[in-house]
Amino acid sequence: MARKPRATEPRTIAIAGSSGLIGSALVAALRASGHRVVRIVRRGAANSDELEWHPDDDDFDPDDLAGVDAVVNLCGVGVGDRRWSGAFKQSLRDSRIDPTEVISAAVAEAEIPILVNASAVGYYGDTGDRVIDESAPAGDGFLAGLCADWEAATRPAQQAGTRVVLARTGLVLSPGGGLLSRLRPLFALGLGGRLAGGRQYMPWISLEDEVRALEFALDTPALSGPVNFTGPAPVTNAEFTAAMGRALNRPAPWTVPGFALRTLLGEFADEGLLGGQRAVPAALEGAGFVFHHKTIGEALTYSMGAHSMGA
Repeated sequence: MARKPRATEPRTIAIAGSSGLIGSALVAALRASGHRVVRIVRRGAANSDELEWHPDDDDFDPDDLAGVDAVVNLCGVGVGDRRWSGAFKQSLRDSRIDPTEVISAAVAEAEIPILVNASAVGYYGDTGDRVIDESAPAGDGFLAGLCADWEAATRPAQQAGTRVVLARTGLVLSPGGGLLSRLRPLFALGLGGRLAGGRQYMPWISLEDEVRALEFALDTPALSGPVNFTGPAPVTNAEFTAAMGRALNRPAPWTVPGFALRTLLGEFADEGLLGGQRAVPAALEGAGFVFHHKTIGEALTYSMGAHSMGA
């Protein structure tokens, strides 16, 4: 059985995938709260706050986790980084499932009490306008299968008695990087528009609330299993487009036809842009989490306020 977490603060938290958008923000927030953060890196460790690992070679010594109170695994290549090919789809799987298998086994052997592991709302597939909470089954399609296998890779830690939180994250809205860094220039030029009919749902969350929710998951013993990391009010693509135009004070009159998206982006267009999930954060709110950004307008004001001033 996994040992009980330490009763004293600060804690030591090891993070894999700490250099990405979410990981770097989480590292900063945890350190600001007085915790020690150990970054798990794929190069030589530069100091005592780094651990070297090579998950592609199944190389991670559980003894390296001695003294660690919790592990957060955020590894994974961005699903929209490239047009989907067979090789890229395999890299999406390899960059998630292999590291998770390795880290889950190490967590189990080292008897770490808490593992927070990344996942995504893509687990549910395209759910149309049906409201989805964590009780919904896995959907169809490549992304749903990827997320299901990703989550299954945490089984060794679960079986060892570790409290495992599966962070099914939506679209993260950030002041720097991520989705908005791609959309902002288009909208600023008045070239923003909805995608196809615009009826597909976009389950968003602000980066600030994403990081706060991860901290909440680490601190809340009652929270385990799948947890939707999404804002409380998902919006359709048409609603998101209108809110984005208002945030930047720019019109967004255009519509990008579905066939054009499929021509440009291939399979990813259908799964990543033309489908969506009306996912709500039932587990988070049920455990007492309170969002700072409850509406898409609040999230966009947070994410783009400084940029919209000079847009």
